[in-house]
Amino acid sequence: MKPKIMLTNDDGITSTALWAAYEALEPIADVTVVAPATQQSAVGRSISIFEPIRATRVTLNGVPAYSVGGKPTDAVIIGLFALRLNPDLVVSGINIGENLSYESIMTSGTVGAALEASNQGVPSLAFSLQVEDQGDKFDDPSRITERFSDAKRVVREICEKILENGFPKSAHVINVNIPTPVRGGYEITRLAEKLFYTGVEKRLDPRGRPYYWINGPLREDAEEGTDVHAVQKGNVSITPITLDCTAFRAEDDLRDILNGMNI
Repeated sequence: MKPKIMLTNDDGITSTALWAAYEALEPIADVTVVAPATQQSAVGRSISIFEPIRATRVTLNGVPAYSVGGKPTDAVIIGLFALRLNPDLVVSGINIGENLSYESIMTSGTVGAALEASNQGVPSLAFSLQVEDQGDKFDDPSRITERFSDAKRVVREICEKILENGFPKSAHVINVNIPTPVRGGYEITRLAEKLFYTGVEKRLDPRGRPYYWINGPLREDAEEGTDVHAVQKGNVSITPITLDCTAFRAEDDLRDILNGMNI
C-alpha cells in the first residue's frame, strides 16, 4: 500500500503551485488535498475559534479535494480530526514566495500548517518557492508554471527520502526553500535572522486621512550556513525546525536578572 499524504497550503486550494505539489506526490503516495478556500498568506498559526468552519468536498483538476473556509491551521485540524485522514505525512505548499529566516516562519501560513500537523503528532514538511519579484505572490501564479519543474522534483525527492528513512528525531518540521532556478544542490541550513528590511509607507486616502502599507526590500544575503544564504547561492535550503521555543541558553542570565526573587 502507498503511504498517505495530506496536502495543504496557505495560498488557497486553487493555487497552481499546490497542484504542482500534488502532481509530484501522487505517483508515490495516496494524496488528499485539504486546503483553505481562499488566499491565507501570512496568517501564521492562527486558528478560527469564534466562527464555524465549513469543509466542502470539491473536484479540481479532476481530483476530489476539500475546500476549507478557514485558515491553514484550520484545514489541518479538519483533515486530521473531522475527516480522520490519518496521514503518514503532511505536506504544506508549494508556497509562492520564500519562507526564510526567523521572521518569515513566524508569520507564514505555510509553515504554520506544518507546525500544527507536527503538534498533533504527524511528521510534516513545508515547501516554498523563491520568487524574483514579490509581486508574483499576488498575481496569477499560472504565468510562472515553468518554474515548477525544479520544485516538483525537490518535493518528490525529499518526501521519498522521508517516507523511506523516517523523520529526524529532534525536529518537528522540515522547512524547504527552493531557489529559482536551482543552480546548486541540497544544503542543510539554520534560520537567518531576517529576510526583509522592514518599512512602512504612508499614503493618504481621497479624504486626506493617512493609511499605511508595510513593505520593504529583501535582504541581499546573510551568513554562511543560513537558509537565506543557501537560496541566494542557488541551493535548496533544508532547515529542521522545532516547536519548542524555549531559549535554554538564556536560563542562567534570567536567573541572574531575577536574583533575589526566590527562584
